[in-house]
Amino acid sequence: MKIPDIIIAVDGYSSTGKSTFAKRIASEFSFLYLDSGALYRAVTLYAIEHGIISPSGEIDRQALGRALPGLDIHFEAKEDGSRTYIGGKCVEKEIRTLAVSEKVSPIATVPEVRSFVDERLREFGKKKRVVMDGRDIGTTVFPEAELKIFMVADTAVRARRRADEMIRRGENVNLEEVMKNIKERDFIDSHREVSPLKKAEDAVVLDNSAMTIDEQMVWLRHLISEKFSVKETD
Repeated sequence: MKIPDIIIAVDGYSSTGKSTFAKRIASEFSFLYLDSGALYRAVTLYAIEHGIISPSGEIDRQALGRALPGLDIHFEAKEDGSRTYIGGKCVEKEIRTLAVSEKVSPIATVPEVRSFVDERLREFGKKKRVVMDGRDIGTTVFPEAELKIFMVADTAVRARRRADEMIRRGENVNLEEVMKNIKERDFIDSHREVSPLKKAEDAVVLDNSAMTIDEQMVWLRHLISEKFSVKETD
């Protein structure tokens, strides 16, 4: 299937499978995949490691503001996708822990952090043929994206998915804690003052509660075929 040179924005709630879906799109259609959430998580990891955010979640806004201009957070392309780095260190494993998950939403509400992340994402977007997932890609980062998808799924399904992901990484998991974290993140993401999580007016909703990734790709091909008048068999 031949897809034109476009930006695909994948937004939605946490643990709806946005990253898995976006990575599959990138792999099948030769797009560049960028995970905006990884950048927010990297900033959060840095804030935790440098005492900028306390265990109770209090953020030293002044210290964070001083750190951001010189903070080297970037992606490096690998054969199986991009990796997130802080300076010369790959932090993919560290940014996926529950400790970071519990603090990322408060960090993401800071306007200076959002500007920091958005500027880096827009640089990649200038090249087109990119797919990005996050919470405000279609509303704030790339409101001009040619295709916007908003992903939703049942809360219990999302908690199970997140728990399974953590188990695969060898972490100890309490499903109730994971469920609580997801609900808290939903509330914070939807009610933050700057760029709250919401569906763009021209976004198409994908509820994948009972869908496999292969079924989601079938759905996507049909959507692209209709929207851009291309044949699914091309």
